[in-house]
Amino acid sequence: MTARPANAHQARLLRLLRDGGPNSRAQLGDQIDLSRSKLAVEVDRLLDTGLVVADGLAASRGGRRSHNIRLAPELRFLGIDIGATSIDVAVTNAELEVLGHLNHPMDVREGPVAIFEQALSMAAKLRASGLAEGFDGAGIGVPGPVRFPEGIPVAPPIMPGWDGFPVREALSQELGCPVMVDNDVNLMAMGEQHAGVARSVADFLCVKIGTGIGCGIVVGGAVYRGTTGSAGDIGHIQVEPDGRACACGNKGCLEAHFSGAALARDAEDAARGGRSDELAGRLAAAGRLTAVDVAAAAAAGDATALDLIREGGNRVGQVIAGLVSFFNPGLVVIGGGVTGLGHNLLASVRTQVYRQSLPLATGNLPIVLGELGPAAGVIGAARLISDHLFSPA
Repeated sequence: MTARPANAHQARLLRLLRDGGPNSRAQLGDQIDLSRSKLAVEVDRLLDTGLVVADGLAASRGGRRSHNIRLAPELRFLGIDIGATSIDVAVTNAELEVLGHLNHPMDVREGPVAIFEQALSMAAKLRASGLAEGFDGAGIGVPGPVRFPEGIPVAPPIMPGWDGFPVREALSQELGCPVMVDNDVNLMAMGEQHAGVARSVADFLCVKIGTGIGCGIVVGGAVYRGTTGSAGDIGHIQVEPDGRACACGNKGCLEAHFSGAALARDAEDAARGGRSDELAGRLAAAGRLTAVDVAAAAAAGDATALDLIREGGNRVGQVIAGLVSFFNPGLVVIGGGVTGLGHNLLASVRTQVYRQSLPLATGNLPIVLGELGPAAGVIGAARLISDHLFSPA
């Protein structure tokens, strides 16, 4: 993809076609503030670039039928979502429909070189399957703070060896296309906004609970990253004065008391302490426990597992309640690996938020689980790079 929109009107048309699919000139004209003649000029210029193509005749609205326009069907975006314990890689078309998706377990602590060798291998496998001849752009999510303009992780607590690594530059050279980099929870929010539960919401919070905890903040339809890119790092809000030591160097952080890693540790302590036969049996069988084991034990009615989930949900809800009072969002989305805990977790979060936040902020506030699961991050990554490429050069 070498062409870029020449002005804001063309960029707006491209994003409308990305988000709404093929559309007629007449329908596009209903959504954009341009005269019919000016719209025709801008659409024709986009047709000349090859970014859009004619797509047959639209349904009649009376008079001469208009032509449908769509984004070029050969455009391909690569989405890479690097989590703490796994990598997701997907290929999408220009309308961000996932054409192929691979997942590979891998510890982010193995470092950027090993992680990106694996991610590039997965991308090559998708390309070789015939899904793409090449990539027009790539979006990448990493589980830590990112200095967004440069695409560089900055002091990520759970990512040793990543501080200052030039992710955008390195991957752009390897892939031969433009690359954009962001925090993984921001991409999850963008994915849910494009194709998930937040499709019709302009102001919302997207909380990801996995190995760590983060929050994507969407204001007026756009991700808010803060001055230096660290907005939404709620895992390091203190919930327990002089509490547990956290990977960030402080004590009592939310992440230290409830995350995938903290939950697994508490479950193993309960199993070894004789407080749960169910968890003890699972620990004996596997040698370790995860949030999945806690969810399964809770589903089997284990009281200790249910208590661990409720206590964690209360702590998360305590933090979200403060965010809701401050931000007054229209929706709170809960996602990430720990959402396998399901409605037990969600009920505890809701109880705390509705109890602690002002009624004016919570009277019509849905708090829901994300719809897309692992696909949210890769769709968000594709959305990130398309936002960049569908902007004037």
